[in-house]
Order: sequence, then C-alpha cells, then structure tokens
Amino acid sequence: MNWRPWGKSGLGRERTVRKEEERRRGIFTRRAAVLGVIQLGAFGFLGSRLYRLQVEEGARYATLAEENRVSARLFAPPRGRVLDRNGKVVAGNRLNWRALLVAEQTADVAATLETFSKIVPLGDHEKARIEREVRRNRRFVPVILREFLSWEEMARIEVNAPDLPGIAVDMGTTRIYPETEHLAHVVGYVAAAAENDVGDDPLLQLPGIRVGRAGIERFHDRVLRGRAGAVQVEVNAVGRVIRELDRREGIPGQDVQISVDAELQKAVRGKIEEGTTAVLLDARNGEVLAMATKPSFDPNIFNSGVSAAQWRQWTAARTTPLINKATNGLYAPGSTFKMVVALAALDAKVCRPGDIVNCPGHLDFGNNRFHCHNRNGHGGMNMRSAIMASCDVYFYEMARRVGIDRIAAMANKFGLGVDLDVELPGTRRGLVPTRAWRQAQGKPWSIGDTIVHGIGQGFYQLTPLSLAVMTARLASGRAVQPHLTRAIGGRPVRGSRLEDWPSLGIPDNDLRLIREAMWGVINGGGTAGIARLPAQYGQMAGKTGTTQVRRVTREQRERGFNVNAVPREWRPHALFVAYAPHDNPLFALSVVVEHGMAGGATAGPIARDIMVEAFQRLGPQRPGQRVAEATR
Repeated sequence: MNWRPWGKSGLGRERTVRKEEERRRGIFTRRAAVLGVIQLGAFGFLGSRLYRLQVEEGARYATLAEENRVSARLFAPPRGRVLDRNGKVVAGNRLNWRALLVAEQTADVAATLETFSKIVPLGDHEKARIEREVRRNRRFVPVILREFLSWEEMARIEVNAPDLPGIAVDMGTTRIYPETEHLAHVVGYVAAAAENDVGDDPLLQLPGIRVGRAGIERFHDRVLRGRAGAVQVEVNAVGRVIRELDRREGIPGQDVQISVDAELQKAVRGKIEEGTTAVLLDARNGEVLAMATKPSFDPNIFNSGVSAAQWRQWTAARTTPLINKATNGLYAPGSTFKMVVALAALDAKVCRPGDIVNCPGHLDFGNNRFHCHNRNGHGGMNMRSAIMASCDVYFYEMARRVGIDRIAAMANKFGLGVDLDVELPGTRRGLVPTRAWRQAQGKPWSIGDTIVHGIGQGFYQLTPLSLAVMTARLASGRAVQPHLTRAIGGRPVRGSRLEDWPSLGIPDNDLRLIREAMWGVINGGGTAGIARLPAQYGQMAGKTGTTQVRRVTREQRERGFNVNAVPREWRPHALFVAYAPHDNPLFALSVVVEHGMAGGATAGPIARDIMVEAFQRLGPQRPGQRVAEATR
C-alpha cells in the first residue's frame, strides 16, 4: 500500500476546492433569492389581477361573457292603422307569407337559389336584389326571397324542402290599402327602408321593414311604426341560434284617424274627370273632408315593388298621377282672387262699397289696354255687383289704387302664398308676388303688373288647397288651418272647434259684404246660376274663375280670337270656390279643372254636385262630433 504524507501542495488544492464550492454556493443563493423575488412579484401581480378581475370587475366580465353567449334580437311590431273619420280602415295590415333564405344553412347559395327559382320563378331584378342582400348581411341574417306567396307556391316549397337547404316559409305582415287609388295621395304609401333611412335605428335594419314614403304614412311614420320587440336567444361561437331564452313583445304602432270620409272621397272622385282637383274642408275648423285629384295610382303596388316599366309609365305620363295636385299643383287663381282684392281695397280705404267704377269693356293705362271678359262692358259697377258679374275693369282699378304689397298682405292673411302646415310632406306654399320679390330678381315692378294681378293673373301660383282655405276663412272669419289628423291612439287632437282658431281681424261689415256678393254669384243673377243647390240643402255662395295659360295678344283679339279652336293644352283653366250653407257655413270647397274653359260652366256644376254629396253624407253635425265613437 502506497501513501503519501500531507504536503504543502495537497493542502492548497483542498483550500481551492473549498473556495470554489463556497463561491458556487454563493452564486446559487443569490440566484435563488433573485428568482424568489421575481416569483414573489409575479405571484403578487397575478394575485392583484385576479382580485381585480374576480372581485372589482367580476360583474362586468360576467356581463360580457353573458353577452357573448346571449344575443338580443329585434322583431318588427305591427304597424298602426290609418282610419277615416268614421273608423273605416284605409291603411291596414294583412298576413304575408314569405320565403326566407339563411345563407349559413346552405353550402351553395347560388345553387339553392337556382333550385328555388325553378319552383317559384324569380326575375332578374329579384335575383340581383337577393345576391346584394346576401353579400351585405351576415350569413345567419334571413334574406327575403319572395313575399305574398300563394297557397300553391307555399305547397311547392314545402314539398321540395329537402332540395332547398336554408329556405323556410315565414309569416309576416304587409300594408294594404283597401281604397286603392281613391286615397293614395292623402294616405300615401310605405316602401322598404333605404340605407340613408336606417341611421342608428336598429328597427329599420330588420328584413322586410317598411317606412312611410308619402302622405299620412310619412308624416306620422314614427307614431305608426311603434317600438320593436326583442327576443333573447342563446347562440354559439359563430352566432347561430341554439335556443330561445326570453321574449319581450313590441309595442304596436298607434292608430291614426284622419278627417277624410272615405265614401265621400270616392263619390267626389266619381264626379271629376282627368285633370280635375277638388278640395272640401269643414269651414268651421279646417278639417279636410275630401281631397280628390285625377289621375291617381294604386299604393298597393309599392308593397310588392314597383317594376321599371310601371315607374316609366307613371313618370312619362303628362297627367302626373304620382303628384297630389291639391297640394302641389300650382295655378293662377283668376277671378276667385277678386274677393281678396276687394277686402284689401276696403282695408286701405281707397274706396267705399257703393263707389261706382264704369266698365266700357276695357281699361286703358299708358300705351296698354286691359280687357274685360265682357267686350261690351258692364257699365257702372260697385263692389257687390262687380264680384257678382266678375267685372275685370272694376278690379283693375281697385288694384291700381291699392298697390301690390297691400294686396299680397291681405292674400297672406287668407292663407295664400304661406305655409299651411297640413300633414302632407312636400306641400307647396305657392307664390303671391310683391314688389320686393320682383326686385330681388333684378327686375322692376310696374303699375301695369299691379293691374294684371287685380284679376288673379300674372305671377300668382296657388294650390287648390290654399284656395279652399281662403274660402273657409271668408266663410268663418277665422284663421282656420287645414288639417287631416283627428285623433292619434284614440285621443282627439286640438283644432276640432271653431274657437281653436283666432279671428282674422277683418271687420264684420266687410266680410258680410263679400259674402253677400258671393251669394249673388249663384243666387242673385251672377256668373254661376248653374251651380245653385237644390232647395233642401240651402243656398251656396261662390265665385267663378277662368285663368289663361297663354297670353292672347291684341292682334289675336282684333282678328277674332276663338279659344275653342286652339289645342286643349292652350285653353284656360276653370276654377270655382264656394261655401254652404250661406247663412251658416259648414263646408268650403275649391275646384280646379285644367283647360276646362269657363269656371261657371265647367267647375260650377262639379262644385254643386260635390256639395250635395257632402250634405247627404255628413249633414249638419258639430265639428269633432264623431271622433270618440270612431276610435273606440
């Protein structure tokens, strides 16, 4: 056995090994301490985060998780109905069976559509619409393929259901207008919501939703639309419905009752020809009882979509069936305006009722000659007789004395050339010219212009509705406004009583004189004896009007101008305004017959027949009498 005694070198190696171990132990200890600090900090951070997530914000994240699992979806409520003054439905709802496509439930949308079109034929424009909506919507959102399915079409779809993945038959509602073209311009129509309509309203994003596009449907759209219902469904990660959790029914739209009598409206339309407009108001409160114009259109067509051919037909027609001429047709008022000129003259005190103006058949002013419709002249005329005979020369002279600005101010007071705020969007205010209006165009206003405007010619542009309002204000002496809404949700609206409207501030004597003159137009040997009412309905007061659409030159007059020999579109318009009964006005009326020639001969008999219908159907009743029972 060999051994070696401890030496110097052995002890040194031992110390070296010991120092190395101590150094390594120190490094490990420091690293362990650093790691421990890091771990402690990490666990502290995680602990604080867990505390924040679970304790401080636990409710919030639980809500977010629930929202990922539960989807709240809207469904459209039934649209409110529109009722006439007697409670008859003039815009309602009916069941609408429709075919829907859910794109996520079919592997090939194009192939499914092709199969469906063999069962229920689809036009090219329908296919283009469907493809556009499929691209725009999320794949689980239903897209309408076809509405208004017949029983036969539904049966074919159900029989072929295995070959139509993603397609189902669904029941909805659609708008129906029982009176078709008779009330189209008043009630209006609904159509699909456009992209610029949607905005922030989620209800308008639902498939098949309709919004008001014209008339009462548009004016009261939000009232009629109601509030959407909501259903909570459980969905998977891609948004597909697993099951229904909760349902909250929507609030149906409120019913709107209008003042028009549907049966009277149809009767009025039956008495007018194409190119004629008639507006009948309650003279005591401004309620619109009938507003008829021909031609019109069937608003039901808009439910199923207007074809390009139908739209071209409507827009190309010279008779403009889509335009409500009662509120948007503009006409010179002609002699129906003479009562306003007379009142302006009395107000300005430039004449007295008995002052005489001689009519030789014309009025010469400077180098111009202004003709009366009676070439031989009327002789001496006072205000009453001038209105009865419709003497132009008398009103040329009155206009010259008064001036256009005072005439315009009086016209505005009677609802002419101002906003009438009737519940028909797009109603035109018309034009009653003034000196300032003409000067704003960079052109001067002359005395000759004023003279022409004294008989309702010139720059005037007035609607049949505004002429009816003028007549109602003449009859009542109050600033009645035309309105169509009687009740919303069964609650009557303000404006059904005469006391709801302020006085015009016209002296009673002045109004009495004008009313007596209008009575004489029909009953005292004036220009409209043909319009006299049957005795049982009392007596009607009115005024005729005839307005040129083309100027007749002096040369044409001297050659013996014959208006009957010119084309129809060059012939004058015929107008008539009236109220009845004369001693206790109930109804006010305006009639405009385009190119109808003489107001007395053409428009007068129409006005008489309409008044008879009004008395037979409505009779003497209190304003607002039937609101309560009609809306129960």
